[in-house]
Amino acid sequence: MKEPEVTLELALEHGLTEEEFEEIKKRLGRIPNYTELGVYSVMWSEHCSYKNSIALLKTLPREGEKLLVGAGEENAGLIDIGDGLAIAFKIESHNHPSAVEPYQGAATGVGGILRDIFTMGARPIAALNSLRFGELDDPRTRFLFEGVVKGIADYGNCFGVPTVAGEVYFDNSYKGNPLINAMAVGIARTDRTASAVAKGENNPVMIVGSSTGRDGIHGATFASEEISEKSEAKRPSVQVGDPFTEKLLLEATLEIIKKDLIVGIQDMGAAGISCSTSEMSEKGNSGMIVDLDKVPLRESGMSAYEIMLSESQERMLVVGKKGKEEEIINVFEKWDLHCEIIGEVINDDRLRVSQAGEMKADLSAFDLVLGGGAPVYHRETKKPDYIDQVHKFDFSALPESENIEEVFEKIFSSPNVASKRWVYEQYDSMVRTNTIVGPGSDAAVVRIKENGKAIAMKTDCNGRYVYLNPRRGTEIAVAESARNVVCSGGLPLGVTNCLNFGNPYKPEVYWTFKEAIEGMGSACRVFETPVTGGNVSFYNESPDTSVFPTPVIGMVGLVEDLSHVTTANFKKEGDLIFLLGEDFEEMGGSEYLKVVHNLVSGDAPNIDLEKEKELQRLLLKAIRSGIIQSAHDISEGGILTAVAESCISDAENTIGAEINIPVKNREDYSFFSESQSRVIVSVSKENEEKLFNIFNGSPIKVEKLGITGGKTLKINDKFSFPLEKLLNLYFNTIPERMND
Repeated sequence: MKEPEVTLELALEHGLTEEEFEEIKKRLGRIPNYTELGVYSVMWSEHCSYKNSIALLKTLPREGEKLLVGAGEENAGLIDIGDGLAIAFKIESHNHPSAVEPYQGAATGVGGILRDIFTMGARPIAALNSLRFGELDDPRTRFLFEGVVKGIADYGNCFGVPTVAGEVYFDNSYKGNPLINAMAVGIARTDRTASAVAKGENNPVMIVGSSTGRDGIHGATFASEEISEKSEAKRPSVQVGDPFTEKLLLEATLEIIKKDLIVGIQDMGAAGISCSTSEMSEKGNSGMIVDLDKVPLRESGMSAYEIMLSESQERMLVVGKKGKEEEIINVFEKWDLHCEIIGEVINDDRLRVSQAGEMKADLSAFDLVLGGGAPVYHRETKKPDYIDQVHKFDFSALPESENIEEVFEKIFSSPNVASKRWVYEQYDSMVRTNTIVGPGSDAAVVRIKENGKAIAMKTDCNGRYVYLNPRRGTEIAVAESARNVVCSGGLPLGVTNCLNFGNPYKPEVYWTFKEAIEGMGSACRVFETPVTGGNVSFYNESPDTSVFPTPVIGMVGLVEDLSHVTTANFKKEGDLIFLLGEDFEEMGGSEYLKVVHNLVSGDAPNIDLEKEKELQRLLLKAIRSGIIQSAHDISEGGILTAVAESCISDAENTIGAEINIPVKNREDYSFFSESQSRVIVSVSKENEEKLFNIFNGSPIKVEKLGITGGKTLKINDKFSFPLEKLLNLYFNTIPERMND
């Protein structure tokens, strides 16, 4: 194939700016050839280079005494949990591919994040996700929703990792641009981890796993532009996954790490060979010679450009130890996988790529990568005009809801509140038999076989809050993810994030991004949960709208003793129900406001981070003392929703309740307020005094609401909801919408 002439116009078509093209020519001292242009375009894309976000990301708290690797230094975060073990965890987006091809887009998102975990030397023990779609009355939304869930389910189930937690939100801001964020968690031995590094002159460079095809070419570039009508033509940019091959790749990878046969290893995700060769080289202050004739191909006639940019799945780049080549090859042959030596490490910073005896690329690895020579931008910011407008909203002007029963039933059956059982029943949440708490409670809990402890894990973000107040909304996302981990008996340890925003070149979008980063930083410092890494996904826009700014927080925590594992559902009749925390009738961004009045307005609820930390500390103390029967945080839908969920979340063992919810000013606002730092707990009668003693002298208010029992939820001697009706509203809403 005759390669096209490289011009400014061609560079612009590749997503580079005129200034960037001029900088490339300056660095090379010449015009790049076609393959080199392709490599630069993907490596300097937003998806790979983080050029518009890295300066702000570096302001986040990225250090902690338990961190074993620096934030962003490796494929995933790694936190020491004692006993010679560490948690590896990370979250990433696959938004644009899923908007075009929901099944494969979601499936390969799962595959990619799992590879990030086991290239660290960790065996994946759990998968999570965070999903955002338009409203379910839209046929295309239902198509995307169904395809994404099936893609996640099929990949995870076939690979053999339990999908244990997640969240699903529906709002028209996500209609043209769904958000598909996949998270994975694994366990590694601290003396048996691997690094994504290339060093040691003459050490062999090997490609392992699947063959390379034309799928996924320019996937990284596609992820760095807005969704439009032309996006359907980008279907070839969506990769195709094979979970069965990935399972074999997992076992082979862990075996070569265990046998100490390698120097480094990296997943071939975005930008394929271009990314893995340059990033590993730069990290090791080395370079590589690569012969593309040695790369196993599944399609004939592939050019150097196509091979370097292919994002075919289930592939790794391995730098082996000189003299261990045969042993490495034998391991991959045993698992029926390709393992080919395609080059070697060299002692300068060059990445030299040849095909058919011709030099196709001669570049500085340092020039290509994040943290190296890739561009770093500080974008203009401007506070959006809508912020001050929505904050002026007068809640006193809204008419008070007269029919509380009808309002509650609308909220409780809202797709954002209702059970996501339709989703998680498609996932195998019990494979590997270590799942203690699966989907449907505050956080998932998975047992660590090696030491008898457990990991609690959760993803969290309310995009409405972040839209109304980016800084505070992100603080709430961190606080709630930590609160969910604590409600499940875990001590929060660290955060990974997936930052989903619109076009960073729009000053209003970049202002919200900057504010969100500052909010995340302040919250993580208070909770002592360092940010171990994550993903930035910009350009989440369609011709009609930009998504709500959605900085998803993935939180992990350690459960020291399995007896501390706590769930949301009431356990037995006759227990006392308490509210920890205080309500301030805050309705900004609430489910009530959206469902009843079709508004997203006001300000996000207030949050006192220090007070929140004290609530979590004392709640964990109470859980560890053995007096807490159930714990459930109050979030979307307010206190009435939280109590109802505690009554029926275990659909096989429902227990009613009779409670009195204090009313401050308005009944509807007190029932459905989303004030933060509140948790519903139940304790046996004999432990009432112990609960008060634990919180005595603290700023956390403890208030008795009522008692568990019966088959009805009774509120304030005025309202009564049969549990059978609540079960139907809660568990059948989404299945019925999907069957419309």
